[in-house]
Amino acid sequence: MTQPTLFSFIFFLTNMLVSGKHIPTTLQGPFHPITIHFDPSLRRGSDDIPMDDPRLKKNVTSMFPEQIALALSTPTSMWVSWVTGDAQIGPNVTALDPTSVASEVWYGKESGKYSSKKRGNATVYSQLYPFEGLFNYTSAIIHHVRIDGLEPETKYYYRCGDSSLPAMSEEHVFETFPLPAQNSYPRRIAVIGDLGLTRNSSTTIDHLSKNDPSLILMVGDLTYANQYLTTGGKGVPCFSCAFPDAPIRETYQPRWDGWGRFMEPLVSRVPMMVIEGNHEIEPQAAGITFKSYLTRFALPAKESGSSSNFYYSFDAGGVHFIMLGAYVDYNSTGAQYAWLKEDLRKVDRTVTPWLVTAWHPPWYNSYSSHYQEFECMRQEMEQLLYRYGVDIVFSGHVHAYERMNRVYNYTLDACGPIYITVGDGGNIEKVDVDHADEPGKCPSQGDNMPEIGGVCHLNFSSGPAKGNFCWDRQPEWSAYRESSFGHGILEVLNSTYALWSWHRNQDTYKEDSPGDQIYIVRQPDICSPSTSLKVISHFNIYSH
Repeated sequence: MTQPTLFSFIFFLTNMLVSGKHIPTTLQGPFHPITIHFDPSLRRGSDDIPMDDPRLKKNVTSMFPEQIALALSTPTSMWVSWVTGDAQIGPNVTALDPTSVASEVWYGKESGKYSSKKRGNATVYSQLYPFEGLFNYTSAIIHHVRIDGLEPETKYYYRCGDSSLPAMSEEHVFETFPLPAQNSYPRRIAVIGDLGLTRNSSTTIDHLSKNDPSLILMVGDLTYANQYLTTGGKGVPCFSCAFPDAPIRETYQPRWDGWGRFMEPLVSRVPMMVIEGNHEIEPQAAGITFKSYLTRFALPAKESGSSSNFYYSFDAGGVHFIMLGAYVDYNSTGAQYAWLKEDLRKVDRTVTPWLVTAWHPPWYNSYSSHYQEFECMRQEMEQLLYRYGVDIVFSGHVHAYERMNRVYNYTLDACGPIYITVGDGGNIEKVDVDHADEPGKCPSQGDNMPEIGGVCHLNFSSGPAKGNFCWDRQPEWSAYRESSFGHGILEVLNSTYALWSWHRNQDTYKEDSPGDQIYIVRQPDICSPSTSLKVISHFNIYSH
């Protein structure tokens, strides 16, 4: 047994003794599939939070900052974003002048003492619908400032705004991460998807905040502004039912402002890294899409060599994160694929042993909802991720929880990634409960059409589902699935062990025992990130 493996084994045994409970490891897998069916005593969903709720209402005046948020830039720099002024909505709107207010951040290592100051950029955007009955929108002023020269593992105090007005925010605080190294990791990484602004969303964020993360991965579908009526002030899961004659699917952009206020208490102190989902497409006049997403978030695209906020990467201690875009070109001949290949090539696993990727729609999914929807993306990109030894993949889109056994090309594989779906944040579309393998629940191959990209549905060529589009049982690559709202926490413990915990929302009302928990264990000795060195080990828990 090598020294790192021996260290990991001793660590694992010690933790088991201290915690007093058995938590399985991926080394014990593959696991026989488990399904926890939806509890009928629970509601499948809840209403949207109204705009006059205290958590969504604007509570500052004039040009004072609100919707303050953090995002990682590099290991020694941070993005600070906020909004000032008043958005406008109606038939006729006039954009604000972004140069009318400065973008400043004061920061330092002592409360009330700010040794550094940085200035940044401001912008506005419009969402236009020149059609009768649909309202136009122009945003307030959105500020992004990159502060740099930060020391690792250090607490910083900051204020943002325009000191000349004067209109500076109250003091906020954040803590930087350790520098990339194989024995330095973020304390807790929260993973959440398909959040929205419902009463369930509120429970999710309160629960997540209680678990005290140091970093948040938001894997798409943030506000569901495109499912909120301009008139009536009530969320609606079926836009076409409410507006059957609308020439374009309108979004209610003030929901973005409400969402920014709703999230501020958390993301003004904990950096949040987002990636786009289908609800961020938000088409408007002239075929413009993704305007809100692209304008409101500062992300380390340029820092990671990407030309687009649709895909980027960043380091947090010894973890290299890659955020991919499913709603832009993902083909092997495109710019995103070329960037991904180069980003993977540059990863030094002696510095960042863990390689984690995230995008919105899952490749592996046994629910009826979105079943095989992004099979084209999987066929284009999966081999590349496998070749470089990606450890974990997070996705959302399906409004339920599912964790896979290690898998590659629908085959159980000891060197495949652990795929995890956490699209259970609490949005207006309710929790998904139907599984594609249940009688009468298999979608047709004409269902689940992606918004962007082609259709590559396939029948399985081997195993229990051979010749079929759907399985007749929970697939062997699906280890655990449950229809409940919640969020996940990833705790990377060392270069080989990470503890993954999925927390059901209903568990906030009793002793908080994770609904699903497992140690994800890397095996670099047998799964080297190279096709020429990788020992491919297929295994199957079913006899054929």
